[in-house]
Amino acid sequence: MPPPPHDTVHSEEFLRLLMRRQLKLSVACAATFLTALLGLPLLNYFAPALMATRVAGFTLSWLILGVLFFPLVWFISWLFIKRSIALEQDEVKSVKR
Repeated sequence: MPPPPHDTVHSEEFLRLLMRRQLKLSVACAATFLTALLGLPLLNYFAPALMATRVAGFTLSWLILGVLFFPLVWFISWLFIKRSIALEQDEVKSVKR
């Protein structure tokens, strides 16, 4: 199959659409991160008894902050990269059709 007469994969429209979809993904990942980051102090303030509950030798507050927060950040990062690559591949496939 001969290549298209102009480079449609790198056209302005293609890049604009891809950037818009990646921006939505970025905002969703950032909102999840900020919810977790700001939610912990709010939970400590509004539900101190709940956050003082012991789970696996830690208070719930320290379990979330010291044990679960780092894997959550890694998961958000992994999800962002995986979805970002999938968005790029979807856009390329749609242009090639």
